[in-house]
Amino acid sequence: MWIILALASAIGLGVYDIMKKLSVRDNNVLIVLMLNTLFGMLLLSPIIISELISGSTGFDGSASAHGLILIKSAIVLGSWLLGYFAIKHLPLTIQGPINASRPVMVLTGAVLIFGERLNLIQWIGITLGFLSLFLISRIGSREGFSFRRSKWLWMSIGAAILGAVSGLYDKFLLKSFRPYDVQAWYAFYQFIIMTSTILILRKCAPQSAGISTPFRWRWTILLISVFLTLADTAYFYSLSIDGSMVSIVSMIRRGSVIVPFIYGITALHERNIKAKTIDLTILLISLTLLVIGSR
Repeated sequence: MWIILALASAIGLGVYDIMKKLSVRDNNVLIVLMLNTLFGMLLLSPIIISELISGSTGFDGSASAHGLILIKSAIVLGSWLLGYFAIKHLPLTIQGPINASRPVMVLTGAVLIFGERLNLIQWIGITLGFLSLFLISRIGSREGFSFRRSKWLWMSIGAAILGAVSGLYDKFLLKSFRPYDVQAWYAFYQFIIMTSTILILRKCAPQSAGISTPFRWRWTILLISVFLTLADTAYFYSLSIDGSMVSIVSMIRRGSVIVPFIYGITALHERNIKAKTIDLTILLISLTLLVIGSR
């Protein structure tokens, strides 16, 4: 069951990436992100409201528990902030594969921290995933996005690293807290942090590019939150099931790259279609082996 939930999360996350690309194009990234946190909080607010009315937040009234969720919010928001700027300036067929490198980092942490062990089929799948990401990175260099010159590539890498940290931290949190409690409260704290950040920047650095860029409303901004909430719901419940492996869930979740990858080629007419299709096929084989090896 946790494999099916991980696959559902991947599809939702793929559509979420497309909505992000359409929302931030020629738009104010910080305002888009703030609205994303607002809508996410509103979608999950019934959980918080019901718990407050009943007199229980699900954390036994512990301030330290809320502190742990606050850390989760800061990690995710940092990843989003870097990722939103990266996806605005990079082709989807480059940004997606870089983002898909998270399982490599999660795998290392899962083995070292949680003592998880992979079988031969899963290791073959991981190896093919490495190969796919290596080939896609070479294509990116040919398109003018060099690691030596492009700050957007480094932002994308930073987003992937923080995302991997978040994935490992989720496994820790879900040992003590219910999935929907974590999801609802970290969405609430994200909105508070993001709103405070924008207010501070408006006061201290009103001429900065992140604040002065004009904002345009698009309905895709709302859909960002809708698809992310659906993807995260499936993800959290997948991790909460006994026997689930954070390294495999994260790799399957990174399969979301397939959805924006195809969209980037067909709708945005991004370059190097043949080479990227070969790389995508390798990634598909990798994910298939991971699913088979997890049974």
